[in-house]
Amino acid sequence: MTWRGLPSTLRTGFGSDIQFLDSWFVRFWAAAALLAALLLPLALTNFWTGVANQVFIAVIGALALNLLMGTTGQISLGHAGFVAAGAFTVAALITHAEAPIAVTLPAAAVVGAVLGVLVGLPALRLKGLYLAVSTLAAHFVILVGVGQYQSAISYGAGFTIPPPSLFGFGIGSERAWYFFLLPFALGVLLLNLNWLRSAYGRAWMAIRHRDIAAESLGINVALYKLLAFSASTSLTCVAGALWAYHTAFVSVEAFEFDMLIQYLAMVIIGGLGSVLGACLGAVFVVVLPHVISIVADKLPFLQGLGGKTFDLQVGAFGIIMLLFLILEPRGLAGIWARVRFYFQLWPFRYRAWES
Repeated sequence: MTWRGLPSTLRTGFGSDIQFLDSWFVRFWAAAALLAALLLPLALTNFWTGVANQVFIAVIGALALNLLMGTTGQISLGHAGFVAAGAFTVAALITHAEAPIAVTLPAAAVVGAVLGVLVGLPALRLKGLYLAVSTLAAHFVILVGVGQYQSAISYGAGFTIPPPSLFGFGIGSERAWYFFLLPFALGVLLLNLNWLRSAYGRAWMAIRHRDIAAESLGINVALYKLLAFSASTSLTCVAGALWAYHTAFVSVEAFEFDMLIQYLAMVIIGGLGSVLGACLGAVFVVVLPHVISIVADKLPFLQGLGGKTFDLQVGAFGIIMLLFLILEPRGLAGIWARVRFYFQLWPFRYRAWES
């Protein structure tokens, strides 16, 4: 307790509000999570290490989508197309120039930034359903383009991506990928947090709440919307490039509408507008299908589903998203906030955050 009678964990100034680790509770769990992440490969099998690597890539893609939809309030249904653009950038550079990963990843980021501007320009005058349809159209345009490229170069067979190497070290095993993707995902997480603490982040959040009011305050709404689209698609294409390397095979069939549904589920279940929520949602959505498969094999009445397991996973995603939208709109981040406040303020009670 402070001398004014307020719990010391409450934020009383702008400086405390923008701190990365603003309380002992957050610092403790951040350190515990980092330590657990470093030690996790020692306890995981090769399969589950691969699942963890998928989580890291999904975290990057979910943070990118959350930046656009959650922070800026711009609906996007073209996420899977942007992932495909990043993956095919890697495939094209390796096929035609044998480019290393130090070249392909920055190239994917540049391609994403350009696509963000191209998609964002017509979206400047669109809102709501019309904006969603325009980004969905971009998804199909990109898939048609990369599909034609795949048919012309590989005769529709797809592209095999060899394992990359960095500073002379090959990244081929799942454990090597783990220790490459872990700092990469943490870097993207810190980048997003810094963006939110900057003038860009405050402008994006102002546009989300009321773009007309933001413009009246002197914010260049068109410019900041373009920056949001460009930053989001750039990170998404980087996620697609990492996906291509980790999967070691790129084909247009992998980027259908169900990938978009998975990324939407990540930001909705995690908590739209929350950086932590995007990370939690990515973990939840990537791990859930494997849990469903294990449960389907263990429970007698679910055995024998065979190829219908995928339908069960899609149905579970739909039900879970609906339940979160109705019962917990703030998603997993909202649940975490309640747990955090309970332990931070115990034995006192403070309910203003619930309003």
